[in-house]
Amino acid sequence: MRLGVTHGFGAELRRGLAVGAKSRILSFFSGMGITALLQSSTATVLIVAAFVGQGMINSATGLAMVLGADVGTTLVAQLFSLDLSFLVPFLMVVGYITFSMKRSSGRFKNVGRVLIGAALMLFALMWIKDSAQPLKESEILSTVLAALNSDKIFGILIAVLLTWLAHSSLAIVLLLMSFVASGILPLELGIYMVLGANLGGTIPPVLATLKDHPEARRVPVGNFIIRLIGVIAVFYFVPYIKPYLDVLGGDETRKIVNFHTLFNVSLALVFLPFTGTIIKVCKSIIPDKVEKDDPSKARYLDHKDLVTPSVALAAATRETLRMADMVQQMLDDTITVFKTNDAALLNKVREQDDVIDRIYEQIKIYMAKLSQEFMDEKEAQRYVQVLTFSTNLEHAGDVVDKNLMPLALKKIKRGIDFSDEGMREISHIHFLVMESVQLAQSVFVSNDTEMAKKLLQDKRDIREAELLGMSTHIERLSDGVPETIATSSLHVDIIRDYRRINSYMCTVAYPLLDEADRYESYQKEVR
Repeated sequence: MRLGVTHGFGAELRRGLAVGAKSRILSFFSGMGITALLQSSTATVLIVAAFVGQGMINSATGLAMVLGADVGTTLVAQLFSLDLSFLVPFLMVVGYITFSMKRSSGRFKNVGRVLIGAALMLFALMWIKDSAQPLKESEILSTVLAALNSDKIFGILIAVLLTWLAHSSLAIVLLLMSFVASGILPLELGIYMVLGANLGGTIPPVLATLKDHPEARRVPVGNFIIRLIGVIAVFYFVPYIKPYLDVLGGDETRKIVNFHTLFNVSLALVFLPFTGTIIKVCKSIIPDKVEKDDPSKARYLDHKDLVTPSVALAAATRETLRMADMVQQMLDDTITVFKTNDAALLNKVREQDDVIDRIYEQIKIYMAKLSQEFMDEKEAQRYVQVLTFSTNLEHAGDVVDKNLMPLALKKIKRGIDFSDEGMREISHIHFLVMESVQLAQSVFVSNDTEMAKKLLQDKRDIREAELLGMSTHIERLSDGVPETIATSSLHVDIIRDYRRINSYMCTVAYPLLDEADRYESYQKEVR
């Protein structure tokens, strides 16, 4: 169910969290609503931690969202505590049909996945209840439960361990609910183990963010501290709380789920005004660390986003645009090297290409891990666009490093200079190519067909400028201009390589214009 929701509607869920970040109260309800859909507070905590790590929201607001997430997972438990077994056949059949339709979009398939997941979850609960009945007669189980009854702390620790292994407090609470319903687990012991499940549910996010930015790590640690305080505070009062659960009515199954909800709602009410204080405590535990900026390390590729194709593609797009900025800077430095014979800057340009190569490798690996199975048509097209444009940017960087820089090095070693007219021609071609690089980025981001047409028109302009430059270059050779004779082969090769770079940039326009042509042809056929 979680995968179906994140794959199909991940971008909308994240936008919902972002909108809810305006205040703590909104953040709380935002986290609660998202978790009710995701069926997992762990998933919500990891998304929120990623937001905090990227500086999109502050830690205190993120912790308020997490408190809402903890309440949201109790709402799901409330839903599944009802007898919904009659829905299993309907959900399974409709989910299977929706999932297996060949022409359905990725999002439609994910709706089917959600329905199948709900059916399996309900069926599992039915099966647990039925299968647990014979355990009432088990002497071994009676001995274990007697030991747990006499040592409630050990019972809580067992629940913590089970929840950590399951990576889901919801799963363990529903399991405990089924055991209580079957009569094999006493209600009071079940309540203590629910406390353990709430504490154990905070461990997976803490472990999953160990290598993340300190700001991101503080959110799950803050949630752990709040749960720990809550478990310790409630532990001694369980015998006194138990009678009050009768006031809410329902059988013992409902009492387990009601306690789970009341515990989380109480923690939210108590700690929501103090999320800033909790974060300050976390900051003393996890201080900021000064990290040396490594430009070759991807800044936007978070592997936790891979479960949400739309979000992962947006991250890959941002990283590709970062590559484009580096290529643009390389080109800008290149013309300076040609004008000034700066050997140090030449070496810097070549090092920049190594950085681009490493970023490109990270983008490729990231995209390879991103499953295309449940992408819709637009997402699949974006997937190809990102890979294609990043590849062409890497090729453009290689042209600068392996072609233009060796030519610049020859010029420096020979101690020669271009004629004034020749340098103006190279600078003009450079200017046109730089404009194309910027326009290619705009086309890549916007998918604007008019911009794509302009990009191809600029390619023709560059070709004309090249031909005109070659003509005037030959005239200078005929006139016997010394600088032109000395730099003739360099001049021709530099112009050729600039045009190659421009060709790589223009590839971003072709798929877009082909799709536009197909659409126009289809419209004509319809008319």
